[in-house]
Amino acid sequence: MEIHTVSQNGDFDRPKSFQEVESLVQRLYQPGTPQEVTRIQQTLQNIQRSPEGWALADALLQSHDEKVRFFGALTFTIKINTDWNSLGRDTTALLVRLLTWLVQLTSGNEGALVVRKLCSALVAYFLQPAAAWTFCIRHILSCFQANSAVSEDSVKQTQLSTEQIYQLDTSKVTTALWFAISLVEEAGKIGFDSIQTHRPQERVAANVADIIQLLTFALELDISVNGVLVQEGVKCLQSWVMYAHRAWSSKDDSLRSLQTLTPKVISLAAVPDMFDVSQEFLTDVLINYPLHLKPDDSTALLRFLCSPAAEAYSSKLRNGDFDSEALEYGRLLLAFGDTHLQDLARNDGDALDTCVMDQLVGLLMCPGYAVVEDEICSQTMEFWIAYVEHLVDDMFERGKSRPPWTARPVQYLIKAIEAVWNKVRMPPAQEVSDSWDHDTKSNFKAFRADAEELIHSSFALLGIGLFERFAQLAFDALASGAWYHFEATLFCLNSLAEAVAENETGDEILLKLFNSDLFSKITESAASLPIKTQKTTLDMIYMYTPFFQRHTGYLPQTLNFLFNCLAASELANAASKAILETCDSCRLSLIGELGAFMQQYEVLRSWDSVEPSAKERVMGAIASIVQAMSPEEQKLEPLDQLLQFVQRDVQSCLGSLNSGQLEDAKSKGAHALRCLSRIAKGMQVPDGVPIDLEAGNSAPTLWEKEQGRVMKHKIVQLYRAVFLPLRSEGEIVEATCQILRDGYTETIPGPFVLPLVATVDIIVKCDTNTPGLGYALDTAKIMLNRHRTEISAEVSEAALGCFHHCLLLITATGGNPSNDPEAARSCIDFAEKLIPSYLDTFFDPRLRSILPDFFVFTLQCLTAAEIMPKRSAAGFWASFVQVQEQPAHIQPLVDAVMEEYGPRLAYVLIKGIGGEAARSELDTLSEPLKKLVLKQPKARRWLTDALASDTFPGKSVGDTEKRVWLQKVYKYVSSCAFSGAFD
Repeated sequence: MEIHTVSQNGDFDRPKSFQEVESLVQRLYQPGTPQEVTRIQQTLQNIQRSPEGWALADALLQSHDEKVRFFGALTFTIKINTDWNSLGRDTTALLVRLLTWLVQLTSGNEGALVVRKLCSALVAYFLQPAAAWTFCIRHILSCFQANSAVSEDSVKQTQLSTEQIYQLDTSKVTTALWFAISLVEEAGKIGFDSIQTHRPQERVAANVADIIQLLTFALELDISVNGVLVQEGVKCLQSWVMYAHRAWSSKDDSLRSLQTLTPKVISLAAVPDMFDVSQEFLTDVLINYPLHLKPDDSTALLRFLCSPAAEAYSSKLRNGDFDSEALEYGRLLLAFGDTHLQDLARNDGDALDTCVMDQLVGLLMCPGYAVVEDEICSQTMEFWIAYVEHLVDDMFERGKSRPPWTARPVQYLIKAIEAVWNKVRMPPAQEVSDSWDHDTKSNFKAFRADAEELIHSSFALLGIGLFERFAQLAFDALASGAWYHFEATLFCLNSLAEAVAENETGDEILLKLFNSDLFSKITESAASLPIKTQKTTLDMIYMYTPFFQRHTGYLPQTLNFLFNCLAASELANAASKAILETCDSCRLSLIGELGAFMQQYEVLRSWDSVEPSAKERVMGAIASIVQAMSPEEQKLEPLDQLLQFVQRDVQSCLGSLNSGQLEDAKSKGAHALRCLSRIAKGMQVPDGVPIDLEAGNSAPTLWEKEQGRVMKHKIVQLYRAVFLPLRSEGEIVEATCQILRDGYTETIPGPFVLPLVATVDIIVKCDTNTPGLGYALDTAKIMLNRHRTEISAEVSEAALGCFHHCLLLITATGGNPSNDPEAARSCIDFAEKLIPSYLDTFFDPRLRSILPDFFVFTLQCLTAAEIMPKRSAAGFWASFVQVQEQPAHIQPLVDAVMEEYGPRLAYVLIKGIGGEAARSELDTLSEPLKKLVLKQPKARRWLTDALASDTFPGKSVGDTEKRVWLQKVYKYVSSCAFSGAFD
């Protein structure tokens, strides 16, 4: 046996005795450098895996050092899992050795560390498919009774009795329980469906009767004397129940045997020292397999939850004592509530159900901030959300008739929401910044989102009364200056906006709120007011915009308040969102205020503290008012004024660029482009406004005349001034393309419905080194899609210009998709968009000299290692092979392409499906193959030739198998079950 150890200089020497091996193991657990620890581990692993590893395990188990003995037991486990075949057919000798060690070490009061690891080795032995060991639990207990390893044959015909177990000392029973736990935990990891694991799983099942006897003994012991052993019994039962429900769903007898032990565990929950393990068992069962509990078990558990012991835990939580046992109790209570939600919701006054519901409400009333100090609140919220969903679903099922029992759950819901209102209250900003880390803030934010969901869902049950209640709380908090309570109340009101804002049910209350001194108080006290309170107020204006549509008289004071808030950097984003939404929704009512808006924006531009995104939203808000003006001619002057604002931003960008301040130029340039995009969106006709579908047959609109063309030219010049010098920046490319996309969403002429040559101009200036090339070509695809039903000469020329550039980009890759997978994908995707509407463009005579290279390139993409170009090429060919019945000047060109490239396509697809492609890529390649078979009459010959090729990857596949496979393909294609051919 060749073994290496570590010398003082860190090199390895050959040990000449077992003591040196032992020393090496001991060194592993001593402080050392990572490199030294790694070398020791590698050496020991080599020793374990060597043929001498079996003998080494025995030797290590004789050491006086516990860590060395542990390593010996570990070595047995590793050898069994990695070197089982070296044992030959007779493995009984190894089992005898392991059992002998188990008896010897357990009798010698060995610690849990070593005994548990030795149990793992025995489990590894048991789970070997070829192992001949069935009644393992009975066998181990018999060995303990005999104080030596006995033959399994001697116990096969006997039944384990509780009397036998009584004769054993507690250490041996504990070891048997540890083994039983490890047995099902490891068996549960190897799966239940494969043939290979079927036999071990069947052998586990053979031990059910024995484990019942063992568990019955353990659970009936005197807790005051053998409390630890009883705890191990509960843990063991939990492991077997979890395993049983996965492995034996059809073995009712086995499951029923385990169910008989559940009442004992429930009774143990009331015993202080037993609560931890029993709670864990019961919570696990309730969450994963609630049907394991029989009706009597549920009743017994319900009684426990209402017992003095349970009340003590619940009282701890309500008093803010979140020790481990109290939290565990809270989780048990919630698990019970989730499982018995329907019964609890229909509580008609039953004392036990009422007790549980009171506690579930109480879990929302624990002191401290949710998540941060109150650790049970967020889990409780999940229960109440489910509770409300159940009540709402039940209500809709019954229609208008509500059963009498709904009154009680509604009262509980009201209490829960009142508790939630208090829980969503924000702490002082200083406390958040001083002690809350990022995760804490995120978790509290998530809790508030759950609260928002609960309140919103509750409106279906509680109606406008819920809104009125929160409004009254808001008035009270506003009057007393309780700003954190006011913020929490507005948050709750905002949660109801979707249900209330669109109709007039809440208008009376909103009128009272906006008639109050709310805005003046916030404005006057802004310096001392919590920022979160001000933000939530702004959010309320944003969310209740429909109210201002109905009551336009409140717009001036509201917008003045919003613009005042822009001056505070912390509020600018929220204020600008509210301004944009308000102006967008109320644009017709604000036309008279357009001049004031322009002046406000002029002031806003000078505020360096305001984020560019806030300025962009305000720009979009003003543009939406401009859009509402009529007739169209009135829009020219204010739109030109907006473009002048952008022009100043562009000039500032170019000034920074000329000064060598590239980063500053990029930031200013992107801002200018986003302002243009916001203007474009604002100038779009809003949803719901009727559009004259006959307008296209009438006289040209303003935007198609000279004045409109001049305005469009200004827009193009503005974005080109930024794009041309900065097109090496992805953000600039995408922002420019977004302006073009905004125009393509329009259905009628407008200032941002630009000439198509504007899109071509951007596309042709992008090369393979341009960040955002894919985004640019996707913009060209949007252009094609927008005009596919109205292909004029202008559209054809634009499509041709873009496609020609795609072909040049493919040439620039050297014809190798791996050189630039993103460019390959984007160019092929654009080409696919040309089919079938733009086939005149696709086969334009000016492209015929370079078009063959494109087809070759797509075939290369089908064999590329990169998945993106492969998918795009497959999509292209799946579309192209279907092209039929085209005009007389097009169809012959299509047929010529298929005649030339059809055989090559079949060859590439067959090679991929035959073995060269990954299995995950088969669906991708199957699509063009499917369309080829369906649409091309010559496909059978092409595919047959491809299968007969000498380069077919499946060398072991014979001609008959290939023929049968092709028949299956045609059969499945014709029956619309194509994917089955590849199974």
